[in-house]
Amino acid sequence: MADTKLVTYEVKDQIAILHLTDPPANTYTYEMMQDLDTCILKARMDNDVSVILLTGTGEKFFCAGANIGMLNSVDPTFKYYFCLHANETLNRLEQTPKLTIAALNGHTVGGGLEIAMACDMRLARKDGGQVGLPEINLGVLPGTGGTQRMARMVGKSKAIELMVTGETFGFDRALELGLVNQVLDADDHASFMAQVMDYARSFTTPARASKAVGLIKRAVQSGAEVPFESSLAIERELQQQLFQSADAKEGLAAYIEKRKASFEGR
Repeated sequence: MADTKLVTYEVKDQIAILHLTDPPANTYTYEMMQDLDTCILKARMDNDVSVILLTGTGEKFFCAGANIGMLNSVDPTFKYYFCLHANETLNRLEQTPKLTIAALNGHTVGGGLEIAMACDMRLARKDGGQVGLPEINLGVLPGTGGTQRMARMVGKSKAIELMVTGETFGFDRALELGLVNQVLDADDHASFMAQVMDYARSFTTPARASKAVGLIKRAVQSGAEVPFESSLAIERELQQQLFQSADAKEGLAAYIEKRKASFEGR
């Protein structure tokens, strides 16, 4: 395991596991965002990684957002560039052509939810914590992509309602709203993470064409932000890359030969 100061990086079964590590609430500072940025780039460049899994250390918090003590002690210029770098970091996570999964092991509020929303999918532990964007109670807005990503997930009107009330709620309601993909019934933290890892492995080789998984993700994430004709062009270009891949050849051959494909992620 290679450690940075506030985020740990480990690769297991083609899955890069990134732990936010600043107990008790795993709140993030500029330093943690720098570490997270470094780990995202490391996972992006690692040919042994097909899936990026992001979670919090401990059983109570995924992440409670930005460190309020830090924000209270710095000047407005620092706060602006802090937000800018956080935006850039989460954009890198969102645009990396590898599947990203947030394992919500506990409370996921404020900037913690903003980090989770930048992942492709979110799995939560049943009754494990609260979710929401309560920044209104501090007199500010969700400034790490929250206003934009939540609106895209739940619709403008509902997103505005949730943010201006600052409401927090459980994972079951988050599932109903579309903020999480699955709520896993687990007896403890270890069994929750075991289920998450099993799920993440289902998108790795040889059972799944991980390159296609990553480019499906990229087509959706990039295509959703441009005009429709441009998004179709992105889709065609990514499809052409896959047509030239070894996995596409294997998938087509396996179908014709009526056997199970064995993918290599290339």
